[in-house]
Amino acid sequence: MSQATSATGGASYAAAGVDIEAGDRAVELMKEWVKKTQRPEVLGGLGGFAGLFDASALKRYERPLLASATDGVGTKVDVARRLGVYDTIGHDLVAMVMDDIVVCGAEPLFMTDYICVGKVHPERVAGIVKGIAEGCVLAGCALVGGETAEHPGLLGPDDFDVAGAGTGVVEADRLLGADRIRTGDVVVAMASSGLHSNGYSLVRHVLFDRAGMELEQQVDELGRTLGEELLEPTRIYSLDCLALTRTTDVHAFSHITGGGLAANLARVVPDHLHAVVDRSTWAPGAIFDLVGKAGRVERLELEKTLNMGVGMMAVVPGESVDVALATLADRGVDAWVAGEITERGDHATGAALTGDYAS
Repeated sequence: MSQATSATGGASYAAAGVDIEAGDRAVELMKEWVKKTQRPEVLGGLGGFAGLFDASALKRYERPLLASATDGVGTKVDVARRLGVYDTIGHDLVAMVMDDIVVCGAEPLFMTDYICVGKVHPERVAGIVKGIAEGCVLAGCALVGGETAEHPGLLGPDDFDVAGAGTGVVEADRLLGADRIRTGDVVVAMASSGLHSNGYSLVRHVLFDRAGMELEQQVDELGRTLGEELLEPTRIYSLDCLALTRTTDVHAFSHITGGGLAANLARVVPDHLHAVVDRSTWAPGAIFDLVGKAGRVERLELEKTLNMGVGMMAVVPGESVDVALATLADRGVDAWVAGEITERGDHATGAALTGDYAS
């Protein structure tokens, strides 16, 4: 009997590898987690064709601007698959989406997800959604819907990928960005929780293919197994950044993701100005040194691929620095003054790193 043939000899969806009943079971398992993310503006429940959000809540804004973003978590999903740990990768997804949205000063409102699998394992899918829901709670947004797609033949039975899209809102006259930045502004760095969700193609190549390390391997420098380090969830800064907008005159944020610190900071610096960041103000975590040494990766290559210990940056006026640092400290965010905004010279780019990292 062929793979796509039923017991009676006729073709069927199930015999082709798609299990609708397993998909229904996954939806039932994830409902309790989605419910934890609900905001008062959300209408209806899980299972409809579209998620509903009551836009009348935006009437309190004079001129509301909607901000949207979409992203995934890259090849970090391979680490989750290999370890059989599925309830942390959702934190990464929410961080990648909602921390992009908050950069312009927008409040995260709602998010949808897309989970693509080779075979639906209900508990596994529910675990992924659990992580997404927990991330949404940390970001202050609702998870209003999503899609689970089963792609037998294209993906292996244990393979999966996740992506998501989100929406936020900001008052037009509170929009943050390059036009607010001035000479003398200060760059405040916020510590990352580790690698976050960028550069894993390099990390996996270096640690697995070149160094021959194992995920279950205890690594003294890390104080835990390699797998535990690599699956450390991405820090979600959304509510921390919004707190800064309430207590200080923030001019801009920069989410440090793919491309590294300098390239992402340069995205919010106006053409006539330059951001100078001093490496000596912090020491990157042990995982960055491990990747560099194991693969003999040059520092500039590391810096344009990984976050080097900084997950988010805020640009604030000099007089706001103390309040900004105090606000972040109260929220448990390790933060420090890392640089400043200067006039751009003839050879300057948008942002640059100077000095050597603290030891």
